[in-house]
Amino acid sequence: MEPGFDDVGIFYSDTFGPDEPNDESQIDRQHIKKRLKQFIREFHERNFSYRYRDQLKRNYNLKQFMLEVDLDDVGSYDETLAEKLLKQPSEHLPLFEEAAKEVADEITRPRPEGEEEVEDIQVMLTSASNACGIRDLKSDQMSRLVKIPGIVIAASGIRSKAIRLAIQCRSCSNVINNIQVKPGLEGYALPRKCNTEQAGRPKCPVDPFFIIPDKCKCVDFQTLKLQEAPEDVPNGELPRHLQLYCDRYLCDRIVPGNRVTVMGIYSIKKTSKPTKRNNRDKVNVGIRLPYFRIVGVKIDTDGTGRTSGSSVTPSEEDELRRLAATPNIYETIAKSIAPSIYGSLDMKKAIACLLFGGSRKRLPDGLTRRGDINMLMLGDPGTAKSQLLKFVERCSPIAVYTSGKGSSAAGLTASVMRDPSSRGFVMEGGAMVLADGGVVCIDEFDKMREDDRVAIHEAMEQQTISIAKAGITTTLNSRCSVLAAANSVFGRWDDTKGGENIDFMPTILSRFDMIFIVKDEHDENRDMTLAKHVMNVHLNALQSTEEGKDGEIPLNTLKKYIAFCRNKCGPRLSEEAAEKLKNRYVLMRNKAGEYERETGKKISIPITVRQLEAIIRIAESQAKMRLAPFATEADVDEALRLFQVSTLDAATTGDLAGAEGFTTEEDQELLSRIEKQIKRRFVIGSQVSEHAIVQDFTRQKYPERAIHKVLTLMLRRGEIQHRMQRKILFRVK
Repeated sequence: MEPGFDDVGIFYSDTFGPDEPNDESQIDRQHIKKRLKQFIREFHERNFSYRYRDQLKRNYNLKQFMLEVDLDDVGSYDETLAEKLLKQPSEHLPLFEEAAKEVADEITRPRPEGEEEVEDIQVMLTSASNACGIRDLKSDQMSRLVKIPGIVIAASGIRSKAIRLAIQCRSCSNVINNIQVKPGLEGYALPRKCNTEQAGRPKCPVDPFFIIPDKCKCVDFQTLKLQEAPEDVPNGELPRHLQLYCDRYLCDRIVPGNRVTVMGIYSIKKTSKPTKRNNRDKVNVGIRLPYFRIVGVKIDTDGTGRTSGSSVTPSEEDELRRLAATPNIYETIAKSIAPSIYGSLDMKKAIACLLFGGSRKRLPDGLTRRGDINMLMLGDPGTAKSQLLKFVERCSPIAVYTSGKGSSAAGLTASVMRDPSSRGFVMEGGAMVLADGGVVCIDEFDKMREDDRVAIHEAMEQQTISIAKAGITTTLNSRCSVLAAANSVFGRWDDTKGGENIDFMPTILSRFDMIFIVKDEHDENRDMTLAKHVMNVHLNALQSTEEGKDGEIPLNTLKKYIAFCRNKCGPRLSEEAAEKLKNRYVLMRNKAGEYERETGKKISIPITVRQLEAIIRIAESQAKMRLAPFATEADVDEALRLFQVSTLDAATTGDLAGAEGFTTEEDQELLSRIEKQIKRRFVIGSQVSEHAIVQDFTRQKYPERAIHKVLTLMLRRGEIQHRMQRKILFRVK
């Protein structure tokens, strides 16, 4: 039989063994290996420290058989070598590993007894060159060394791959050892024929070989799924994915949710399934699926993406530090937040604090305290809440925007999926994992199902997401701020209804550092100013908006400045500020206690240690805006003022305190009488208009406030549900 491809596209041959290289290529390989050995031995820095030789010896003694090499160092030593590694990595990387193994053999002698044989060394490559996006990978980069950024959204378990095979013939028991297997997701095609000839024995049949597992040498490998970073995905398009393959010491370095920049070889693997055409099975022999074989990885631990402080040039850094030194930088940044939106200055200041964030602390017992600030905007429609969310998505270095109605618990946190190729379960991170180190903007927060809202409790306070599904038990990082916008229950805010305007539980409300109630109040002078502002925005919309006006910071500069401050600065409270805050916190607790005693109502947002930590974070974020190492008393005063105009006002004015009255026995009797009548005329499984029920009971001289209170209690207990945009009530139990 002539050599060729069989019917599934795998190469077979009559005889075993690769073609022997000719003398010229052999000489070339030996020369390259010699140069690579010289590079490892001889490359040194200005202080004459032999970087790679020392690193190799140190790693070998620590039983870590690897060597991390910077391609820029190879280029400065021998440009031709670096060029060969870039253009033909598949041929030259094994030579590099052989050279490293031989150098390790020289520098680690004498070795202890039982370890005389030198181990294989894995060479990992890094480079400071610019990364190439997943969308920019084209066929001309196939089999070349490429560097790409992205987010890892899924990781398989660790499996074994043979690098040297031993095979045996079933017929004549002939064993062939040390068969080299190509790296990556490439397999090995067993030879079709056995050429062993023995007198008096018939020829061996076709395909007689099988693998002897005990005599094979294997390495660990893992497959990952890389997705484009959300900021790199054009509007209206799905993010693209790429399969990654990593082996040996690169395994278990990356977990889902990590932002990484990987360096590797853009490779191809054979298609696994034949295509049906003309009612016959045929294979597109020339078509291959791409994947990426990693040879080096850099994990972005700060979670600040490609706009991290390390990518800022010295001239840009000087400019940003000058900006931080300007007086009233806090006011300037607040003005630069959504300049097209009129007013809401306190809310813009709070958003500025959220974008910069406080300082994350790791305590001696291993626990952490979050530094990210969470904020909720509640109120009337048409008050530019969604516009503010969209602006934050644009100016934050990392941001994910989502709507509450279109988001499930799995979409926000993480999901467990079945991998179609391996049939095993893999985990994929959701919006809060992808926004690690940034902001999650959740619009229509009140339209989310209660079960989905409960799923983000842990992510908002502990900043982790714990998964225990399908045998997978793990924890993912979600170190992000939450900026949420919601409407009241009645569409518009009704001051007479008090706490009935909102149906959030106190458990979720206490996790927000600042809660702003936005009311659309009727005021002729304010309406006139607002109308003029809107007219100006629409009339001047075609003019260039690149440069900020009236001392505002341009959007691109603001984005860089936020990333720079988050990366470079981690302020703490000064002793004087801490003392002042301690006294004010005790006063706040006393006032809240007096308010509860006077009114007989419980505050929905209790003033607890969570709120104290919120004020600390707000003060630290203001120090971070100035790149100051300590938050001063002035920062604490401003943080207390922001907390007063947001959460404290909302909690103590009765807007969120809720109508927790009806404490007397007569009131309780009235409520139970109304509830019995509602249940009598409203059987399980039926539905009725809420307006009709309220009207009927009002005609019977029952107070409207009491009717709404009973309906709210039944909704919270899950006995009835809202339907048809909260107009219809459905009886569940």
